[in-house]
Amino acid sequence: MLLQSTFVPAWWLSNPHLQTIYPSLLRQAPTSILRRERLITPDNDFIDLDFCGEGNLPLVILLHGLAGSSQSGYIKGLQPALLKQGFRSVALNFRGCSGDYNHSSRCYHSGETGDIDFLYHTLRKREPKIPLAAVGFSLGGNVLLKWLGEQGNNIDLFAATAVSVPLVLSECASKLDSGFSKLYRANLLGELKEYLCLKQQHLEFLDLKNEADVIKQLGDLKKITSFWQYDQRVIAQLYDFKDVNDYYHRSSSRQFLKYITVPTLLIQSEDDPFMTSKVIPDLNELSPFVLLEITQKGGHVGFVTGTNPFKAEYWLEHRIPEFLQQKLMNIKTVI
Repeated sequence: MLLQSTFVPAWWLSNPHLQTIYPSLLRQAPTSILRRERLITPDNDFIDLDFCGEGNLPLVILLHGLAGSSQSGYIKGLQPALLKQGFRSVALNFRGCSGDYNHSSRCYHSGETGDIDFLYHTLRKREPKIPLAAVGFSLGGNVLLKWLGEQGNNIDLFAATAVSVPLVLSECASKLDSGFSKLYRANLLGELKEYLCLKQQHLEFLDLKNEADVIKQLGDLKKITSFWQYDQRVIAQLYDFKDVNDYYHRSSSRQFLKYITVPTLLIQSEDDPFMTSKVIPDLNELSPFVLLEITQKGGHVGFVTGTNPFKAEYWLEHRIPEFLQQKLMNIKTVI
């Protein structure tokens, strides 16, 4: 189903790049009291979680984007907003994103759903009756939608929301090779290449020689200038894909939308500089449980609104809790 969006961009941030850059560089996100927990994964690695809120309130899993973490502004802003509306939250730091390098040559990618599945089952065992939901941004949104489609009726969530999702990875990789979007590409690739270099050194320091050698065998990554090259050289090799095309095909979440059985809100902006209109799914590709909300503006994980340039407002921090509250009320009504 297609929803009419209520989002109105701030008049002073109507450009998609301003919408994208302002919150990531200039926002002073609130600081919440968090509790960190480290989970040991089935393959003897670890993931770090940051919880906000206590008690038996409904719990929302949060997934960040590429090169992000629980410290990303959209996560730090959403956690107190959720708590104010009666939701606890737990932000999953993908492997290696919490400030501590993980202990494997592998970390995460757009189609890696094993860790969210592990986290979900861990939380379900602890609190089998607590209402659970999930929210994902950008890469985290792709992971979330893919996981929802893979699991079908095998999971118990009352709602999910995905924002600015690269639903077709090949289209997004190509988009980042053009125009102003090259700046985002350069910044992200620079962070990723530096991360791999430092991680190799960390694994060597821990005397995890075999894992360090896996990264070393990727070769010199300095000349990589596109995600097509990076995902061919790095992701395809680290995660046993045949090649970059195999990775993009198997990991793109658009093909999983028809299998989702959790009430899910998908928010996409038409002017997102990370993707093109070809990414937006047709309505016949959506399951009856998926609501598609398309805004004309908003950039990539931006959606900044408000009339005062000195007091920006973040629409997602109203829209997401609103949707979750609505779906939570629905299940209470049924019960």
